[in-house]
Amino acid sequence: MTALTLSTAGAATLRADALVVGVAKSGKTLVVAPGAEAVDKAFDGRLAAVLETLGASGAEGEATKLPAPAGVKAPVVVAVGLGTAPEDGESYGSEVLRRAAGTAARGLTGVKKAAFALPIAAADDAAAIAEGALLGAYAYAAGQGADAKKPLAEVALLGAKPRDKAYKAAAERALAVAEEMNRTRDLVNMPPNELTPATFAAAAQAAGKEHGLKVQVLDEKALAKGGYGGILGVGNGSVNPPRLVRVAYTHPKAERTLALVGKGITYDSGGISLKPAGHNETMKCDMAGAAAVLSTVVAAARIGLEVNVTGWLALAENMPSGSATRPGDVLNMYSGKTVEVLNTDAEGRLVLADALTKASEEHPDAIVDVATLTGAMVLALGDRTFGIMANDDDYRTAIHEIAEEVGEQSWPMPLPADLRKTMDSPTADMANMGVRMGGGLVAGLFLQEFVGEGITWAHLDIAGPAFHEGAPYGYTPKGGTGSSVRTLVKLAERTAAGEL
Repeated sequence: MTALTLSTAGAATLRADALVVGVAKSGKTLVVAPGAEAVDKAFDGRLAAVLETLGASGAEGEATKLPAPAGVKAPVVVAVGLGTAPEDGESYGSEVLRRAAGTAARGLTGVKKAAFALPIAAADDAAAIAEGALLGAYAYAAGQGADAKKPLAEVALLGAKPRDKAYKAAAERALAVAEEMNRTRDLVNMPPNELTPATFAAAAQAAGKEHGLKVQVLDEKALAKGGYGGILGVGNGSVNPPRLVRVAYTHPKAERTLALVGKGITYDSGGISLKPAGHNETMKCDMAGAAAVLSTVVAAARIGLEVNVTGWLALAENMPSGSATRPGDVLNMYSGKTVEVLNTDAEGRLVLADALTKASEEHPDAIVDVATLTGAMVLALGDRTFGIMANDDDYRTAIHEIAEEVGEQSWPMPLPADLRKTMDSPTADMANMGVRMGGGLVAGLFLQEFVGEGITWAHLDIAGPAFHEGAPYGYTPKGGTGSSVRTLVKLAERTAAGEL
């Protein structure tokens, strides 16, 4: 785990194994960003010229290493691109700084300590750099051999005023959020033979014990006794039985309660409606929503938010077998509704439905569910943007604005009422499928049926950004990303402040 420290030392005088500075484009000229003045002086004012000679352009995502000159105690300087320099009086955006720090940290594998001398004009800038560096330094440790280089061990943030309360709080929050995003990444990256519903529930119990959370686990017997037909219908085909986990953080001064519901399909084969080859190799990631929910509840506890946050993890493994649900079967849901299963690969909505009903019984002020729910959302928005649906337009807009603020790409999506009738069934109250076109919206309409009356609700479909199959970029690694955690934590903060 990468450590974070704040330092008042100068960029040239701090002892570290590498020193990270920023460079940017100003017209056709490469310029040195604030924070690197002492380093530029050590280069006799020619740092930008040297970097240009090496081919640096200042573009985002670019990192150039060069030996440090006399006068700089770190042996290596890493110049990371910040894109276009801001106008006079303006600062670099938080996401620019976050990605730049992540880019630098990714390239410092095996390094013990790196000092980051990127532009800091306020505590928010320090938080963004800290988040980016800690996220960029991530590696799935369990998947590495003994000879593998370790991630960057320590991030020293320069110019962050360690005695200033605002900077100290920003750094502590950044550490909590980044480490909880990395918790989500670890869970998503775990092989499905290791992360079953039972082991996921055990991980939630361990996190709860560490951070003072109340954790309750319903096993397959309790689920059967309680009538959770959706979760059981999905999990019945697997030798690894399902679980429903409640993870609760409470604050004595809290006046509002936010419920989070996460889809936790620890492996999704599609069930009897089997996925074809080429579509099932990454389906260990189908529990990313539940992982994000767990991490958010833990982050709320670590930060000490004055809001009650309850997480519901709907955990199952979707497998074909003689005991698996068949297309055409009718499930008796926890809500009392009946659902005809037309496609067993539309299983996420079934486990979420039971969890949404259960969460509604506690009458929270709002419920947000998070799920890698539909391929249709990926087709609509691509693999870096999640969709937002809600039964309240203002709430949907607020979540979209929050996601934009914290640097997560999202887009508001509608819930067209005319699509609801396409889920009508002759043998049940409704089917788990409707028309193919607009399938992501149909899934949202299905979930809405299980939200308690009068409760504000939103649905985040993170099917695209939850798992990154391409080359790493910025602070985003290959594999699990931790998508939606930053948005959910900020949502909890706004709820605590009474803004939502």
